[in-house]
Amino acid sequence: MVTAEGPGGNGRSPGPAAASSPAAAAASSPALVAASSPASAAGREPAVTRLRLYRNPVRLAVSASLWTAAGYLAVYIFVTGWVLFSVAFTATVTAAVLSITLAAIPLLVAAAGVLRGCANVERGRLRRMLPEPVHGGYREVTEHGLLAQVRTRWRDAATWRDVAYLIGLWLPLFVLDTVVFTVWLTFLAGITLPICYWAPRGNAGLGYANGTQVPGVVLGYFPHGPNGAGGVGLYVDTLPKALLAAAAFLVLFLLFSYVLVITARAHARVARTLLRAPVDPLAEAKEVLTRPGPLGPLQVPR
Repeated sequence: MVTAEGPGGNGRSPGPAAASSPAAAAASSPALVAASSPASAAGREPAVTRLRLYRNPVRLAVSASLWTAAGYLAVYIFVTGWVLFSVAFTATVTAAVLSITLAAIPLLVAAAGVLRGCANVERGRLRRMLPEPVHGGYREVTEHGLLAQVRTRWRDAATWRDVAYLIGLWLPLFVLDTVVFTVWLTFLAGITLPICYWAPRGNAGLGYANGTQVPGVVLGYFPHGPNGAGGVGLYVDTLPKALLAAAAFLVLFLLFSYVLVITARAHARVARTLLRAPVDPLAEAKEVLTRPGPLGPLQVPR
């Protein structure tokens, strides 16, 4: 039997592990290994958000994730949410109502531009939430004239995704963010009771106390005053009661912080899904095909 001499001259025959095959070459090629990994595949979902959830609630409370999420929701509630909705809704409805007039064509072009500008504001806010920037992927207008712009912009799915996020989903997102942020902020404020419980008078707090001017914070229902019969809850009018209430609020704050971060992550995911360019399902295969393969050129240069 004739054996093949290796570089070291050991005379061993090539075994199955050393056999040269396209599968083995592909598995050993750094280019194909990198292309098949989740981190490098084009079109593959990247990391969803920068907001991390920690198992330790104290660590979450002091992390940047919690306060970034709180800021993201607060800005949407108090500034960008209703402002962008008002601008986008007004521009779209005005262009639609006047579509039967000669002014419809320039108004439709302007309305599409307004929608794109409002969506870009939200894309800019997502930079703090996502590890990668979000791009709209709008169609380019290749023809001249206003009619060509109207056809291209309003037949573009990206424009209608902007409408869905800015107008269609504004109310549910606004309600969800407002409820979660308000509850979280209430728990945060309750932690400060030991330093301010003595200041309020009457029905300050969470609940009702009938006809009282005793300094304190209401946490419950007291139909006959804080010291009357039939009261349910805690009327914080002393330091020990304030410390007890603050401890309870601290526990609720730490637990509800998870809800706040999850809500911000969900909001960012919805925004990213609607405001980004559609993902090409064949992007990974295209990237593999365009990369240099494990084999050399078919023709040896002379």
